[in-house]
Amino acid sequence: MGTWTTQARLHGHPEAVLELLTRPDAIARWAPIPFEVRNFDRDRLLTGDKLCVFGLLSGQRVEFEVDVTQAHDGRLALQAIGPIELEVEYVATPLARGSQLRASVAVTGRGFIGRLLASATEAMLAAGALNAAIGRIADEFDPALAA
Repeated sequence: MGTWTTQARLHGHPEAVLELLTRPDAIARWAPIPFEVRNFDRDRLLTGDKLCVFGLLSGQRVEFEVDVTQAHDGRLALQAIGPIELEVEYVATPLARGSQLRASVAVTGRGFIGRLLASATEAMLAAGALNAAIGRIADEFDPALAA
């Protein structure tokens, strides 16, 4: 179907950004699609991790198998497969002060239900869900909010 991208400047260095991006408790605060992690007992995602997440998408309870393909060098990449497929990538690159964070989400749906849910997901992304998510990530590093 489509790919959505956005980017923002953050006050945190790439290592700190990646640390935030890989903590399931933090992900739940900023993710564009609300979810819960099932049976994952570590504090951080690592390259090669496979986990199950579930949540609501367009009023439907959905479950995804998530494969973390990279979680180092300022990059978090994962594939989530369920009724739709999501290819997700966050890349933090260093700046003189902080980082530039680029986020990308590709959405694919198969079959009637998959295409409906993919369309609903794309509508959320088009309405600014990814921009809002990256804004919430930026807020985590905003010194004015930490005061």
